[in-house]
Amino acid sequence: MEVLELKPPLPPMEALSVDELPEGPEWQYEPKWDGFRCLVFRDGDEVQLQSKSGQPLARYFPEVVEAVRALKPKQFVLDSELVIPEGQGLSFDKLLLRLHPAESRVKKLAAADPALVIVFDLLADAKGKSLLRTALKERRAALEDFAKHFEGHDRLRLSPATTDIKTARKWLAAAGESLDGIMAKRLDFDYRSGDRTGMVKHKTYRSADCVVGGFRYAAKKKVVGSLLLGLFADDGLLHHVGFCSGIKAAEKAALTKQLEGLVKPPGFTGKAPGGPSRWAPERDTEWQPLAHKLVVEVTYDHFSGGRFRHGTGFMRWRPDKAPEQCTYDQVLKNKSGALKLLK
Repeated sequence: MEVLELKPPLPPMEALSVDELPEGPEWQYEPKWDGFRCLVFRDGDEVQLQSKSGQPLARYFPEVVEAVRALKPKQFVLDSELVIPEGQGLSFDKLLLRLHPAESRVKKLAAADPALVIVFDLLADAKGKSLLRTALKERRAALEDFAKHFEGHDRLRLSPATTDIKTARKWLAAAGESLDGIMAKRLDFDYRSGDRTGMVKHKTYRSADCVVGGFRYAAKKKVVGSLLLGLFADDGLLHHVGFCSGIKAAEKAALTKQLEGLVKPPGFTGKAPGGPSRWAPERDTEWQPLAHKLVVEVTYDHFSGGRFRHGTGFMRWRPDKAPEQCTYDQVLKNKSGALKLLK
C-alpha cells in the first residue's frame, strides 16, 4: 500500500465573504451546507475526522467512521461537511448535541439520528497521492470518479457543483434555510490550505419583525447594550428568541431613555432570557423587562431550536406593525428542501 501523503491536522481551504456571487467561466458554484466542516482521512483501517479548527471529531460520529472504513479505497483524504438530516432539511442543533463527553450518549444519538458526509473535494486520491497542487477542475473530475464508491453507502453523498450561476441561485431559492448560502471556487486554482484566495462565499440573510421584550445595559455604561427579541407562539405567549446589539452609538442615549420609560414586568410571558452564557460567563445577564410596545425588524442567518442561532442585525423600527403580528410563522416557513439537491 502506498504512503498517504497528507496527515491531520491540515488547515482547510477558507473563503472570503462577498455580497454578490462572482460570474464567469472560471467559477464553480456549490451549496454551502449548514453543518460541521470535516476533513476525512483514511489510511488503511485508520479513519480520522478533523474539524475546521483542526480538532478530532471521530469520537462524536462513530457511524461516519464506520461508513468511511467500509469504502473500497483504503487511502484518501476528502473535504466535506457533516450534517444531520431532519425531514428534507438539516438540523444544526442535533449536530451540537453530538459534542457530548459520554460515549454512551453519543452512540445513542448516532443510532437515532445518523449523520451524512456531503463530500465536495478530493485532497488525496485512492493511492494516497496529494492533490493539493492540482487545479479544482481536475480535482472535481477525480472526485466524481471517486464518488462511484459511495454507491450502496448511504452515509456518504457527493455535493453537487455547477458552472451555471442561474442553477446556483435556483439551489438557494429551493433549499430554504438548510443552506448557509453558495460557495464559488476558482476552477483554475489549486487547493489553498488555510488560505482565502481561491474561494468566496455568499451567505443568505433574512429579516423578521420582533417584539422588543426587554433590554440589557452595556457593560459599565448606563446606555442600552442589546435589545432582547421576542415572538408570539400559538400559545399566545411571547417567547425570547435572541438579541440584537447593532445599535448606533449616537442613538443609544435617546433610545435608553425611551426604553426606561417602557419598563414593565414580565417582558416575556413565555420563555425568558436565561442565565450566564457558557461562551461569555463574564457578561452581565441582568435585563430589564418592557411593555409590548416596540417592534424592530432584524436580519438573521438561521433560526433553529426556537431561537436565532447568532446575534441579529438591526434594520429598522416598525411603528406600523402591531406587536401581536410578530409570530413564529415568519421564521418557520421555507425550512426544508436541502436534501433534494443530493442524488
